[in-house]
Amino acid sequence: MSAVEATTHENPATPKVRKTALNAVHRQMGAKMVEFNGWDMPVEYPSSIGGGIIAEHMAVRTGVGIFDVSHMGDIRLAGPQALAAVQHISMNDASKLALGQAQYSALLYPQGTFVDDVIVHRLGEDEYLLVINAGTREKDFNWVRDNTRQFDCKVENLSDDYTQIAIQGPKAVDLLQKLTDADLSEVKFYWVTHGKLCGLPNILMGRTGYTAEDGFEIYIPSDEDTSARVWHEILAAGNEFGVVPCGLGARNTLRLEGKLPLYGHEISDTINVWEAGLDRFCKMEKPGFVGREALEKAKAAGIKRTLVGVEMTGRGIARDGYKVLDANNREIGYVTSGSPAPYLKKNIALAYVPLELGVVGTALKVEIRGQGVGAEVVPTPFYKRPKKS
Repeated sequence: MSAVEATTHENPATPKVRKTALNAVHRQMGAKMVEFNGWDMPVEYPSSIGGGIIAEHMAVRTGVGIFDVSHMGDIRLAGPQALAAVQHISMNDASKLALGQAQYSALLYPQGTFVDDVIVHRLGEDEYLLVINAGTREKDFNWVRDNTRQFDCKVENLSDDYTQIAIQGPKAVDLLQKLTDADLSEVKFYWVTHGKLCGLPNILMGRTGYTAEDGFEIYIPSDEDTSARVWHEILAAGNEFGVVPCGLGARNTLRLEGKLPLYGHEISDTINVWEAGLDRFCKMEKPGFVGREALEKAKAAGIKRTLVGVEMTGRGIARDGYKVLDANNREIGYVTSGSPAPYLKKNIALAYVPLELGVVGTALKVEIRGQGVGAEVVPTPFYKRPKKS
């Protein structure tokens, strides 16, 4: 199943599909809507307004695109022991964060596998904001609350308080600067600022994203009228830059080119940090965080599988869940995410394979419609943002 394909089975326990404050806007613009992790979300926009997955992907790589990512969740921890709480539940070292800085991290189960990956923002002296995934919002909040009860800090679920819009691409900063009084040139990657935006005071703007491009994610009040006004003002301001509204389809291909993990695919409650190749974000020198002891044991025992980049050498597209075979057609792993890469013009995938078969240049096969199709282990990320001269 791809990251933009999701289904529900009709039964009394099936929750109602949720809508962001921009849902009516997406429908008015003719977006193709899909159910994703319990949310009614745009997968792509019509070609009449410059949309379609390939066009949206290319707009972000070469210019600027905007996404409604309000389905993402937000958890605020504030109080005298907020830092201690964040340190206990996350694998990165939040004590290194300056005011206004953010970091990639993850919440782990005691066995060292993933509750979720998160972005940790330090907003105040004793205030942190965790941005979490859409499909794990309630689970994550309950887990954070249950694992921080011993600390003197308040834990709040602010997920429904914000409309979150991602403005992504090499021209994103130029677009957003037209709409805010904050000096965005002073904001480094993975830092945040506050400022007036589209007439709204004290809006949080983070230089973060999920596209492997430069860009910002903004957090505005979640009422429908305000959300629609800001969305349209961003599009109007971006006309000179060729801005394109983007859906989940392009978001998935963009993050795949950048080897950015997706929960339920590259990371899950059955995959540990070492296997996922995220050890650079896991600060084992930090004592006492949930999952640390299990990770020590797993490292000592040695990992058996690893996440690799795969490029198809034969004709075919590796899709999520497809079997990976060795040269002798023996099943040795599986594809976690796969699709055509619009910018690279190749068919790529991420897959878990045995450690000894994870060496760059190793020939593999992916089973497509019962046939083993040629593939090769390649360096990742597949795409790296060009450095500014």
